[in-house]
Amino acid sequence: MIYNKLGMAGMKVSAISLGSWRTYGQDESVETADKCMSAAYDAGINYFDGAEAYGNGAAEMAMGKVFKRHSWPRDTYIVSSKVIRVGQLPTQGGLSRKHLVEACDAALERMNLDYLDMFFCHRPDPDTALEEIVHTMNELIQRGKIFYWGTSEFTPSDLQDMYTIAQRDRIVGPTMEQTNHSMLHRVRVEGELLPLFKKYQLGTTIYSPLAIGLLTGKYNDGIPKGSAYDKGAEWMKKNITADKIAKVRKLCAVAEEIGITMTQLALAWCLRNPNVSTAIIGATCPEQVAENAAATDCVALLDDTAMKKITDILDAES
Repeated sequence: MIYNKLGMAGMKVSAISLGSWRTYGQDESVETADKCMSAAYDAGINYFDGAEAYGNGAAEMAMGKVFKRHSWPRDTYIVSSKVIRVGQLPTQGGLSRKHLVEACDAALERMNLDYLDMFFCHRPDPDTALEEIVHTMNELIQRGKIFYWGTSEFTPSDLQDMYTIAQRDRIVGPTMEQTNHSMLHRVRVEGELLPLFKKYQLGTTIYSPLAIGLLTGKYNDGIPKGSAYDKGAEWMKKNITADKIAKVRKLCAVAEEIGITMTQLALAWCLRNPNVSTAIIGATCPEQVAENAAATDCVALLDDTAMKKITDILDAES
């Protein structure tokens, strides 16, 4: 396993990490969570990602049961939660000081933890001043509730304003941004966020590195029975298009030529980017965890020739 610095922070995160969106405590049982999290831990994956919005806390409750069951030494793994909404009442959402503090406490209770290594603002909140967010996150750091804080899908201008506030008041600015990044979604990491990587050494915990499963190649020959697409998920249908599938088929040929799976090619491509701290994967069985974790051994196989072939495929007009 490869371990990377989290941007300017000294903490080392595994290059592959395990998330819980739409899986543990929701579509999958706690037993499945246990099998996957245990396989991840044994493979050297040290970062587990949750969020209050995942099943309205159900995902983090499942994760907490696994942590309690195994009693892994707390200094051997990293946990994050994300805050934006856990109920329908006005006080149960947003990034106000009230909800940030209460959401942090609730996440700790759900996961049977004393502190969070990382705490993310899950999405922007136009009703809360950035200054309130920055200062509340620093209060949580001072109280020992969290070690690092960050954002998810914030605009570069909002991030710049947060850094300006933190520098002005001599407090801690955002350490990491959790953003969508994959071979099929490059605009954030390869474009919008570049100035912040250079200026502030912003770390990234990227999600959907397999483009909701498209980059595994499982949609190359039709819609798998039982998949989210097959079940009628409209957001899946909007993202899985014929032109994207055509590109994945060509990428599969590159993976075969190199001697790795399409999944490993997609993950290794992400990890080759020096601005990617960790790629969050989802898994419903230990075998998926093992295949994903092995992608760290494939990064070195992506030489300049392979990268050019990949870039040519991705840049080609549909």
